[in-house]
Amino acid sequence: MTAPLHFAEPGEAAGIAAFLARLVHYDRAAAVRLQAGGGALAVFGRPPSFEVIAVRTAALHDDTRLDTTVSAGELLDGIEEEACKAIVPAPVTGPPWSGLLPPRGGWREVPGLPDAAALRGAVARAVAEFRTRDEELPPQHRTRAERDRIGREIWSRTFAGTGLPLRAAHAAQSLGFLPPAGALPYEVPVALLAAGPWLRLRTPYGSVAVRTAKGLGELGVTPLRHP
Repeated sequence: MTAPLHFAEPGEAAGIAAFLARLVHYDRAAAVRLQAGGGALAVFGRPPSFEVIAVRTAALHDDTRLDTTVSAGELLDGIEEEACKAIVPAPVTGPPWSGLLPPRGGWREVPGLPDAAALRGAVARAVAEFRTRDEELPPQHRTRAERDRIGREIWSRTFAGTGLPLRAAHAAQSLGFLPPAGALPYEVPVALLAAGPWLRLRTPYGSVAVRTAKGLGELGVTPLRHP
């Protein structure tokens, strides 16, 4: 058992707890990779079916150094929000995705991403389309394989000019990175960044990264200093 993680404030602990709870909702056996250093913690997870890597960060009280993969559920159980700390459980064998994470640096901004309201609207239309097409299937074709095919076709569509698949926005909304309209007194700013074959949809509440088939040179990006 490693030493506890000490968060800078209760809100940081609460944010990580909310993220873990959503991951566990989709997969009770979910694992997360933790990387800590420089006064910050990054938690990486991969919710099933979305085919993305989600990242939630938090400020730490000290410069703890850590790189391990653990059970998301056990880590969630070990978070004490009022005490601003988390007990890190014993490591687990990392799933394949945990060995291929988005890069830490070298990110550049990709222009053309719709605003938060447009992203939500696109997700809502896609969900409605899936339901309509599912209901229109004849009984003999209403199989898991056919539904998966429809889902892949819909969620693989990209936002024009960006290469970002629709499933990334769906994941961001489902994981709480893109709160519903009206949930906050302001609209959530969103940005799209690229590094090599990776694209990252970033909001103040977390990021969703996808590995694309295209390289950075094919995206038409403009430089932006990585935060």
